[in-house]
Amino acid sequence: MSSLFPHLFSPLDLGPLRLRNRIVSSGHDTMLAEDGLIGPDLVAYHERRAAGGAGLIVLQVSGVHETARYTSHVLMATDPESAAGYRALAEAVHAHGTGIIAQLFHPGREVMDGEQGMAPQAVAPSDEPQERFHVVPQALDAETIREIIAGYGRAAALICDAGVDGVEVVASHGYLPIQFANPRVNTRTDEYGGTPENRMRFLLEAIESTRTAVGPHRVVGLRISGDDLTSDGMASDEFLDVIRAVEEQGLLDYVSVTAGDSSTLQGAQHIVPPMQYEPVYAGGLSGEVKKAMELPVMVAGRINQPHEAEQAIRDGQADLCIMTRAMICDPEIASKAERDAVDEIRACIGCNQACIGHFQQGVGISCIQHPESGRELTFLPRPVVRRRARLLVVGGGPAGLKAAAVAAEAGAEVLLVERERRVGGQVLLAERLPHRAEFGGAATNLEAEARRSGAEIRTRTPVSEEILASFLPDQVILATGSTDREPALELAGEPTLLTARRFLSDPPELSRGGVLIADWKGDWTGLGIAAALARRRPVTLATAASFPGAAVQQYTRTALMGELIRARVTFVSDVRLAGLDDSTAYLQSTLCDEVLEVEDIATTILSQPPRASVPHLGFGSVPVVRIGDCRAPRTVEEAVYEGLVAATEFVLGPSAVSA
Repeated sequence: MSSLFPHLFSPLDLGPLRLRNRIVSSGHDTMLAEDGLIGPDLVAYHERRAAGGAGLIVLQVSGVHETARYTSHVLMATDPESAAGYRALAEAVHAHGTGIIAQLFHPGREVMDGEQGMAPQAVAPSDEPQERFHVVPQALDAETIREIIAGYGRAAALICDAGVDGVEVVASHGYLPIQFANPRVNTRTDEYGGTPENRMRFLLEAIESTRTAVGPHRVVGLRISGDDLTSDGMASDEFLDVIRAVEEQGLLDYVSVTAGDSSTLQGAQHIVPPMQYEPVYAGGLSGEVKKAMELPVMVAGRINQPHEAEQAIRDGQADLCIMTRAMICDPEIASKAERDAVDEIRACIGCNQACIGHFQQGVGISCIQHPESGRELTFLPRPVVRRRARLLVVGGGPAGLKAAAVAAEAGAEVLLVERERRVGGQVLLAERLPHRAEFGGAATNLEAEARRSGAEIRTRTPVSEEILASFLPDQVILATGSTDREPALELAGEPTLLTARRFLSDPPELSRGGVLIADWKGDWTGLGIAAALARRRPVTLATAASFPGAAVQQYTRTALMGELIRARVTFVSDVRLAGLDDSTAYLQSTLCDEVLEVEDIATTILSQPPRASVPHLGFGSVPVVRIGDCRAPRTVEEAVYEGLVAATEFVLGPSAVSA
């Protein structure tokens, strides 16, 4: 039992299922399914979280009817062949003492993909259009409604017969069951619409179908938003009416509370809330649900540290805490917290880049800090050095730190040299942007891992011939980052011109007047600097991307763009900076030859493509591998991944890792 987290590590019963602790990995699409079935990659992914001490794992959504295919890769519990995958997953998770529950799902109008690149088709209570995916659904007929309700029961039986502990009916984020309950979406006048009681009928019948199919010896839960948090969405009082109705029905074992709605960008950001939101920010919603019912209540929403979860339970906001991204970042967070080893926890920074960001790109889940996540079968267990192995890592940014940590953990002798006084590289600049303070945690986490693994780290130490001669490395990994690139501009007069790195590393006192941010990539840098300045002076964000923040994960961008719109930032897209004079910026369209003049500009800040930085030093016959920005300037994700690959191949030999 943890001395620091007694509430978090007390057991709890969900109906017939006893959990060893209150830490939950909620249902989240991993993109690890294989042709709609559970395969070895998905089993290995969840087994690692179970081995790391999670109390409960909730599997990603499983479709209950053919019309439930919201993406081309969704798990489907409609095919008897899928039972083998559920059985393998249940056995793997149970072997570590963790409970496993599967989500029962129908998206209704929330459909992302169409067949063979065509526009998506969807069904819903009514034909009310969906704004985010631009879907006009087909109104369901009564016969199909009854088929779908029966599908909940059939899917639940298949899953539970395979050994899974229970199922969770998904009525959160504006999916089909809550579409029926929402009077703005359900305009029917038959037995499934027209009155509050009729609009509730679909959800209650879906729960009844599920419970009848699995009986009293399996868990049945409900996932629901406490508030849609979007214009014209359902509010907390409406959701409480729904929750009172399902409790009165008496068929559930728990309720899982989240926030948001998938149908708008404004509401969808709460599906995986970015770092702009405070930890446990949905705790007030779950607390109201706890007051309204006796059943155990889970809460989700930016719970990344065990002390946050402990306080939420202690304060009566919930009985269990969903820490999904925390376990993507550190699968062992539960076991570390249970033995009070909080300093060893690799804390999630809420960047959304490789977790939900990968899903939205159509690739397998991972984490920018811990790229082993989603790649368990490739990189784990960690290889062991079977020969003398000395590795010199040059550069202490994320790439170098990851390489040092992995190689040292494998048993290599590792020396990392960094010319600056601190390791961390550009992460130390990123954390200075508004709402990005947590980003610095990536450097802190990686440095701590490298030191715990036994790597020697020397700061204020440029690489030199003396170091090579004294350490005698078997391999050198260059992780020396990148430098600013000065673009070719036509300049007249003496315009004030700064690079983004200079602005962030040593912020000067800017002249009064407008600021132009010349943004090349559409990433966090331009948006962040705009947010830092917009409350004090007029700001124009001019980007060569097709829209501001085009390279930023959607939910993160939504939260920040809302702030910039309220601050009256001016946006210009599809342009490059061509020239400047003392008060005017000249922007050339990337689509044609037109030039746009932006006047009253006192300062221009350049967020432009950097240039790889490689030391002018020969390494003789020692093999050299370049990783991160000094290989090709990109993001932290690529840097850390390449550090992992380079260190693994140093231990196992070249080409040991397939890309």
